[in-house]
Amino acid sequence: MSSFGIEPDVEALAPVEQPVAAHSRYRYYVLAALLVVYTLNFLDRQFLTVLQEPVKKSLHLSDTQMGMLTGLVFALFYTVIGIPVGILADRINRVRIVSVASGLWSLFTAACGFATNFLSLAIPRMGVGIGEAGGAPPSYSIVSDYFPPRQRGTALAIFSLGVPFGTMFGAISGGYIAHAFGWQAAFKALGVVGLIIAPIFYFTVREPRRGHFEGGAAAHAGNPLAAIGLFFSRPMLAFTALSCGLTAFVGYGMLNWVPSMLVRAKGMAIQDMGLYYGLMSGVTGAIGTFGSGWLVDKLGAMRPRAYAMVPAVSILLSLPFLVAAVYAPTWQLTLLLLAGPALLNNMYLAPALAVVQNAVPPHQRVVSGALLLFILNLVGLGGGPVFVGAMSDHFKAAHAGAANASAIGLEMGLLSLAPFFILAFLSQCVAGHFIAREAKAGRVAAA
Repeated sequence: MSSFGIEPDVEALAPVEQPVAAHSRYRYYVLAALLVVYTLNFLDRQFLTVLQEPVKKSLHLSDTQMGMLTGLVFALFYTVIGIPVGILADRINRVRIVSVASGLWSLFTAACGFATNFLSLAIPRMGVGIGEAGGAPPSYSIVSDYFPPRQRGTALAIFSLGVPFGTMFGAISGGYIAHAFGWQAAFKALGVVGLIIAPIFYFTVREPRRGHFEGGAAAHAGNPLAAIGLFFSRPMLAFTALSCGLTAFVGYGMLNWVPSMLVRAKGMAIQDMGLYYGLMSGVTGAIGTFGSGWLVDKLGAMRPRAYAMVPAVSILLSLPFLVAAVYAPTWQLTLLLLAGPALLNNMYLAPALAVVQNAVPPHQRVVSGALLLFILNLVGLGGGPVFVGAMSDHFKAAHAGAANASAIGLEMGLLSLAPFFILAFLSQCVAGHFIAREAKAGRVAAA
């Protein structure tokens, strides 16, 4: 893996954290434990999207309200809280933060099972967002202190498998439990699982020494404003974050509404949707996530622009699959066509994480990761699902006389994402330009 940007600050402090050898087998246990927690993180976040149709019917909600619950309500708290949590995690034990955060979001997930209206569901969704803000950014930093720069793209890709795994397990378990016991029971069961996993993680994962592979000494946390200023002063980092946000706008818009389209417009039973959609999205998403990390690890040393161009080409290739899936006459063909976006839309995160984690000194990794997620989730998760939901309501009203107006509205809402595929592609290209420029200027050093 190439290392982007500035030389790390290795100003020594007393090493209170655990050093780890580059060949240690224990680091793979840590990576596996972080993957389990991140899978749970994403599962809790996306569980509502799987259960949208029964929740919408039970609570008498519109598509716009469902878009807010699955996107904006969660994303606002997740992104805003993420930055102070990132600043804190650059100073104190990251394993403790992840453990407490996991227990917190699991508690609020269980509380979703007691909702009776929009507000009583929105409040625990806010709580889930607050808890999950302490999950991913500290985890990125922990991974980076267990794996050297040349292996970080692959390691972060393995960690990022929590996204497709969470989608898969959420769809399968949510669809089955909701069909058998009701959607409220599904939320309660998921919350209990998280409350069991949180203490196991705390007692089995050791905090690594910060900056272990960048000089062998922990670095002083420094001024958080300097870390924020550094991030946005470098076009490479700013455009990497923006391109992630636009790609996530498309990705979350689809991820949060495709399950509903399969049930509402294609006639799938919720338990069938959970099983078949869950398996398809999990397998293809895992291939895309891991494959992108592996690919940029191979290409990045000689062609740094690959960190942006792999996601750029992927998002552009995804658009025709979405159009074909919407117009497919059967759910079987729709599901087959959706395998394209499920794979291709997951090829942006691991390369972006590798860019950011290698571009900043060790003591700024958590806050920098939080800034990446701030842009990604505020633009993508905060905007994509609400946009599709609002467009769905708009087109439903425009086809009010049709018997299947709700299905038509949702399909048109998903097609309304088309311009954002193009914007995401162009933004990734700009990010690639700045990555190549920094490489040419000598700010990219071989690992």
